[in-house]
Amino acid sequence: MMSRAVWGSARQLGNLRASCQLSGALARARCGERCIASASHAPVRSDRCAAARVRSTPAHISGVSTRRHRSTVTASQPAASATSSATEAGVDYFADDKRPVILFDGVCNMCNAGVNFVLDWDPEGKVRMAALQSEAGRALLQRSGRSADDISSIVLVEAGGHHIKSDAVLRIGQLLQLPLPVLSTLGLLFPVEARDFAYDQIATNRYNILGQRDECRLGDTKYNDRFLQ
Repeated sequence: MMSRAVWGSARQLGNLRASCQLSGALARARCGERCIASASHAPVRSDRCAAARVRSTPAHISGVSTRRHRSTVTASQPAASATSSATEAGVDYFADDKRPVILFDGVCNMCNAGVNFVLDWDPEGKVRMAALQSEAGRALLQRSGRSADDISSIVLVEAGGHHIKSDAVLRIGQLLQLPLPVLSTLGLLFPVEARDFAYDQIATNRYNILGQRDECRLGDTKYNDRFLQ
């Protein structure tokens, strides 16, 4: 009796173990199906994320900023076309007239007062004028190795070179009536560093000192032969 009971319990235990193994196999199979199904949808989620990244790409990466920059460059080209045309045409402002040219800020009231001073003290017409913002002024700036948009300093352009800052002011004085040539020559004896420092302080604050005009001074009806445009 005892052996039969033990044998029956062993059979039941074996059947239970087989049942558990079968259930486990079925569970793993179902899990595998779910994993395969989820894996098959993974590329779709990846594509959506990629699309979302494309939509959220900053403008400067996607190329929008580049197009705007090109539009800005295109819009600014006409402003520089006058200078480029003069340069490409090979305009030589000293071919028929060797007089030096003073480049001045045409909207600066202090600079325009200086131009009037030169006109009054140069009755013989030894020097010519051109606004830095004019076609001739921009071309002469480039001829002197400076940027066409640089209006930071007065420039005295000669057939063989140019002078800027305090050197330009003093060399202009040497071309005017007495006693300015003597005073200017004495001024050149001072160190250029000290002279240019003083010049920079005035030039930087020139709009604050005497203000600026609404229109750029490109010429003067009384002195048409003295102004380049």
